[in-house]
Amino acid sequence: MPVAMIASSLSRPATLRLAPMPQNTRPLPPSLLAVHESGRWRTWWRSERAPSAWTGRSELTEHVTWQAVAPGMWWGAVELAGSGEAWRTDLVVVLVDPRRARLALDTAFTRELRRDWSINRVPASARIALNAGQFVADLPWGWVVLDGRQYLPPGKGPLASAFIIDSTGFVTWRHGPTTAERRGAAWAFQSYPTLLEGGRVPAPLQSDGAGIDVAHRDARLAVGTRADSTLVIALTRFGAMGDRLGFVPFGLTTPEMAAVMGALGATDAMLLDGGISAQLLVREPNGLTRRWPGIRRVPLALLVFPRR
Repeated sequence: MPVAMIASSLSRPATLRLAPMPQNTRPLPPSLLAVHESGRWRTWWRSERAPSAWTGRSELTEHVTWQAVAPGMWWGAVELAGSGEAWRTDLVVVLVDPRRARLALDTAFTRELRRDWSINRVPASARIALNAGQFVADLPWGWVVLDGRQYLPPGKGPLASAFIIDSTGFVTWRHGPTTAERRGAAWAFQSYPTLLEGGRVPAPLQSDGAGIDVAHRDARLAVGTRADSTLVIALTRFGAMGDRLGFVPFGLTTPEMAAVMGALGATDAMLLDGGISAQLLVREPNGLTRRWPGIRRVPLALLVFPRR
């Protein structure tokens, strides 16, 4: 496997460097998120009153129009109204019951060991697929375990999180600056920044000037889990210019994406590579394949299969 060849040349784990958190921080930049309800827009989140923790209440879930993908899998979409360039944002949501699904990671590289995965490479048996993690040059950033074998060592960073699929198929998390290797991982990868940890929003996402750019807007992709282990995947697309230009990298801020995941019921969540890398595929039972493509190939992907 190509990733093994390039991993063998690494002598030290990747390190995520963030600016140190200053003592004097500022409030989050003014912004809001609204959802269409009963013929009008209802604001459900404001930066000046952003909660520091989410209780697992799925405030957005009831507004999503859900469609079955396979037993234990659903997808749906809802339109959000935000601030600035996010004034129209389409939110695509996928829910997966891990008791009825099988999760795995996938990689793809060219002969020159360039990253080469996209949703065009998804095997026919997979019902859901998305790009996973972050990457540095052509390698995934941080820890990678494929089918029980470690290919890349853990990375270190203050808002790094590890997504671990154990031998039973359930997801567990490790958050923090020294994400340790965990025995029994069948598949695992890291990403950053952490959006939710045990329902709490990390302190650097609660104010400006705390080491994270909380004003930058982009197309977003995030993965999380609810308290009942349900997998939550959320993708945003610019909603003002139709499907063809949905990949334009306009969208939500990182604190806003933490709010979206919290309002979808997630207790633990992290961002994945967004912007022009963000991509998602969903295969419906009627044979229709829904695609939200990116325009940049990536080195790592998360696949969801029906459990046999």
